[in-house]
Amino acid sequence: MERHPAARVGHGRTWAKTILIGEHSVVYGHAAVAFPLHDLKMRASVTPIDGPSTLRSLDYDGPLSGAGPRFAPVVRAFEAAREFTGGLDQCFAIETFSDFPHERGLGSSAASAGAIIRAVLDAYDREATDTEVLALTNLAEQVAHVRPSGLDAATTTSDLPIRFQSGEMRALSQHVGGTLVIADSGIHGSTRDAVAELRARYEAAPDTIGPRINRLGELTQVAIDALDAGDAAALGAAMDDAHDVLAELGISVPVLDGLTQAARDAGALGAKLSGGGLGGCVIALAATDTDAEAIRCALLDAGAAQTWTYQMRTSEASE
Repeated sequence: MERHPAARVGHGRTWAKTILIGEHSVVYGHAAVAFPLHDLKMRASVTPIDGPSTLRSLDYDGPLSGAGPRFAPVVRAFEAAREFTGGLDQCFAIETFSDFPHERGLGSSAASAGAIIRAVLDAYDREATDTEVLALTNLAEQVAHVRPSGLDAATTTSDLPIRFQSGEMRALSQHVGGTLVIADSGIHGSTRDAVAELRARYEAAPDTIGPRINRLGELTQVAIDALDAGDAAALGAAMDDAHDVLAELGISVPVLDGLTQAARDAGALGAKLSGGGLGGCVIALAATDTDAEAIRCALLDAGAAQTWTYQMRTSEASE
């Protein structure tokens, strides 16, 4: 029988993500565009222990078995990684450390799952391909979101902006400069609830909801073309239009609408909610650093809990 080496302390790291455009329509087969936010880290460590496995994450510190439904994706990620390594008999003290809040559409669920999976792999000095790690992360995301698109799992481990569609991702060519300003509304969002509510509306009124979902898909392609052409104005306009459609679909809430308008009034080329909606974050595109600072201040004045900025970097997709 194959014997695995004794487990050691393992470490894993992922990062936040923001969806530029295409949230919700991606669940229905359209493309979405997402940016990894490498400065907002999610870290995990797993330390071998003799007793039952424990978890320290967010406001929970106790037995892994008692973590409850909120941490079910974390538990699934840990179990999936142990199954992959064959280390089912080893217990660990699991800890996560995040630079960004959870339930804000920044991919915290996928990021924490991915970081824990990498930490378990590291504990056993086990190599895994990107495809294998992505598959393990998606097992955890199925617990979090029932029918996840896979976008969060992909982007929280990507080095480059990505285009995601029907389970396939590729690096995206983008030549737009400027800065993305990300604002936390301070309200917990639930991607799972938002996806479920939109699906119920779609099933109840496909002739009304379907065209709006398709419109989001069209706007995503406009944004992809604008990124490739370096057309910041066209990208901003697509972002504005996408937010309006998401609001029509019931995905936005007044605080997100208010933050979006504040960003536009402060000079943003475009602004929209990002992620599942019903709370979470707003993103705004600024042409210059000066504009980004004005937008950031306006968002804070309008009630944003906190803000971050992401410098847009040009990238060339490989053939």
